[in-house]
Amino acid sequence: MIKAVVFDIGNVLIEWQPERYYDRVFGEERRRAMFAEVDLHGMNDLIDTGHDFCETVYGWAEKYPEWSEEIRHWHDHWLDLATPAIPHSVRLLRSLRTKGVPVFALTNFGIGTWAIATPQYDFLNEFDRAFVSGHMGVIKPNPRIYAMVEEESGIAPENLLFADDRADNIEAAQARGWHGHVFKNAEGWAACLVEHGLLTNEEAL
Repeated sequence: MIKAVVFDIGNVLIEWQPERYYDRVFGEERRRAMFAEVDLHGMNDLIDTGHDFCETVYGWAEKYPEWSEEIRHWHDHWLDLATPAIPHSVRLLRSLRTKGVPVFALTNFGIGTWAIATPQYDFLNEFDRAFVSGHMGVIKPNPRIYAMVEEESGIAPENLLFADDRADNIEAAQARGWHGHVFKNAEGWAACLVEHGLLTNEEAL
C-alpha cells in the first residue's frame, strides 16, 4: 500500500535544461565548447550538496576566465535556467493532496537555489515534507538520502512511490524497496498514479 508519493523537482515539476538557456543566450557552438571544458553539472552537484550558491558559481568563473561571464549566468539568471513549470505534474501533485495522499519532494537542490525557487513556484511550498539535498548534505543517488527520507518520515520503503527523471535515482530507490517510476512525461506519471489506485482517470487529467 502506498502511503506517500515522492516527487523529484527538476524535469518532473519544473523543466531543468540549462543547455537550452545557454544555446539561446550565447549560441549552441559556444555552449558546446564551454560544457566540454567546464563541468558545470559537477559544479551544480556541489551546490546541491550544500555549498554556497554564489561563492561556488563565482569561484568557478574565476577558475575559467574565458568562460567567466557565461558561468556567472548560472547564478545571476538561475530562474531563466529553471523554467517553465510542468502544469500537468503540478495538477497531479495537487490532486493527490486533495485526495489526502501525503506528498513529499526529494530533490537535488541547493540551499540558495531552493530559496530562489520557492517564492517563484508556489507549488513547491505545498509538499507535506520537502527533502532538499542542500539541507541534507547528500545528493541522489547516494543510498543515504533515501534512508534519511525513510527515517524522518517513518514510512517503510515498500510504502513509498517515487518519480524521478533519472533512471539511476530510481534504481537506487528501488534497491531499497521503494516503488519507482522513471518520469518521461506527465501523462506517463499520471497513468502510474492511476495504476496504483491513487487517482482516478478523471483526477489524473
